[in-house]
Amino acid sequence: MKQYLDLVRTILDTGTWQENRTGIRTISIPGAMMRFDLQQGFPAVTTKKLAFKSAIGEMVGFLRASRSAADFRDLGCKVWDANANDNPQWLANPYREGPDDLGDVYGVQWRKWPAYKLLNADASAQIADATGRGYRIVTQFEEDGQGKVLLYKAVDQLRQCLDTIMQNPGDRRILFHGWNPALLDQIALPACHLLYQFLPNATRREISLCLYIRSNDVGLGTPFNLTEGAALLSLVGRLTGYTPRWFTYFIGDAHIYENQLDMLKKQLEREPYESPTLTISERVPSYAETGVYEPEWLEKVEPADFSLAGYRHHDPLTAPMAV
Repeated sequence: MKQYLDLVRTILDTGTWQENRTGIRTISIPGAMMRFDLQQGFPAVTTKKLAFKSAIGEMVGFLRASRSAADFRDLGCKVWDANANDNPQWLANPYREGPDDLGDVYGVQWRKWPAYKLLNADASAQIADATGRGYRIVTQFEEDGQGKVLLYKAVDQLRQCLDTIMQNPGDRRILFHGWNPALLDQIALPACHLLYQFLPNATRREISLCLYIRSNDVGLGTPFNLTEGAALLSLVGRLTGYTPRWFTYFIGDAHIYENQLDMLKKQLEREPYESPTLTISERVPSYAETGVYEPEWLEKVEPADFSLAGYRHHDPLTAPMAV
């Protein structure tokens, strides 16, 4: 994890202090990147203990399109509790549906993106095409003297990615994202890690992932997001028959909160250990071994299906999360 420590040093050495919505200052830089070869190990932070089970629990919650902090807690992840129940802006939001509600955060957009088509009522070929693609007619009405038809379906972006990997691995559009402008005012926290692109190499039977994060809390968020991204890539590779390879991590606003400085400075004093290896339970089917495509395992995996082998780390360090 030398790259991670180098990023921390770069922010501390060259960053600028800025104010933000949380009321806790950050020192930040615009634009950062890390690139990991997963064949050389899993990108787990070793200069403190990684909250691996919590990070994997969050990922599983995303895969299940969870929108409740209670669901995440049941999966061993408590990081959403404060955003759901302690954020004054969200507590006053009329779209909040009671305790633990988060709105349609990450996983809902990944697995159930709300898609609409507004077509002219006499556009029979377009309506037939849309309904053939799974859209259903919600309502019909008249606008400026023209009959209109409103159609809807929930788009499973992640499942579409897996299907495309299997059917057309040379496609350069195998991606999903969580930034839905129509819903930004209806969720506890707009997506930070918002764009994922899978890049299969059919010749070498390898698959890589590029992840773009608009805003990243480097002290607490980056280790979490690195874990989730690398684990997701490994799971997708297992279900599609590809070996996970390059994980490239882009950050728009890379920042460190002022109340996390002590934790990070202690980490910089520590020598990192070798990277561990990710292990996925044998109960999760491997397409390379079975030849059977089973994408439904995106919803069936459990946090216990993921573990780290050979993980050595320094003593735990903690710091508060800004909400």
